[in-house]
Amino acid sequence: MPVATQAAIKGLTPQQVEALGVNLILNNTYHLNLRPGIEVLKEAGGAHKFQGLTVGPRVGEAMWRTVRWLDRCIEFHQSSGKDDVQNLFAIVQGGLDPDLRDQCLDEMIARKDKVAGYAIGGLSGGEEKEIFWRVIKQCADKLPEDRPRYSMGIGFAEDLLVCVALGVDMADCVFPTRTARFGVALTSNGPLNLRLSKHATDMSPIEAGCPCPTCASGTSRAILHHNITLETAAAHAITQHNLVFQARVMGGARDAIMNGTFPDYLKTFFAKFFGDAGYPEWCVNALRSVGVDLLEGRPDVKVNPGDYAKWEYSDAV
Repeated sequence: MPVATQAAIKGLTPQQVEALGVNLILNNTYHLNLRPGIEVLKEAGGAHKFQGLTVGPRVGEAMWRTVRWLDRCIEFHQSSGKDDVQNLFAIVQGGLDPDLRDQCLDEMIARKDKVAGYAIGGLSGGEEKEIFWRVIKQCADKLPEDRPRYSMGIGFAEDLLVCVALGVDMADCVFPTRTARFGVALTSNGPLNLRLSKHATDMSPIEAGCPCPTCASGTSRAILHHNITLETAAAHAITQHNLVFQARVMGGARDAIMNGTFPDYLKTFFAKFFGDAGYPEWCVNALRSVGVDLLEGRPDVKVNPGDYAKWEYSDAV
């Protein structure tokens, strides 16, 4: 990817770049935030339009390609007899365009009797979180309630719970396993970077009360800190913990939904997970859209604007 730090390839116009066959370039969001700034980019309709690039048509073409692919899969599925042993999920595409999403939703829902469930694709690629949750909600609101909804590539705890609140049942992500290999353990108090020297003499487990094999066996933060960059066993131990953490987050959400206590579960989880660092504004807005107010009873809690993530304020950085 050629680098267009300031939304421009030095010495070439956007048309010249496209004529070279280059279809992917890299902007730097930090520099663009400094100059020209978020407001200018919003006024222009996004970075692509600001720098004179054309992309709407390609997303539309890709969306219709997805619909055609589903039809081919359905045809093969039925003719091969695989429908008795495999399930087909239709993947809703359309990028960040609400109209394209609606068109794709209509097409996929029209094939409801031929699919076992629905996936929401095309997200978790760096889009603004305010846009992310609105696309999730648009899809979940329209998809049939008697089919599972699967949001692809969702792994952060706050993302998982917001998606569940918006109507998502399933998710997948490499995040819990990948972050474990970098020595970061996931806990209900936020991420824990076990590479930091402050853990060198800490004999406590990753998280007290966690039933994972690592915590239950008494493996200390100190030994994990000692081995994390030297022995694969440490990465394995943290991986076990992270997978159990994610399962507990989602299992707790499921139990709370069945018990009618899901709003309380969300409030308790977010309060503990983000602590004094404050809540991401997009999470507050997304949950308010389904009647859950994280700030209720907590007038002094800080709300952090933009795409704030816990990672920017924790010792995991």
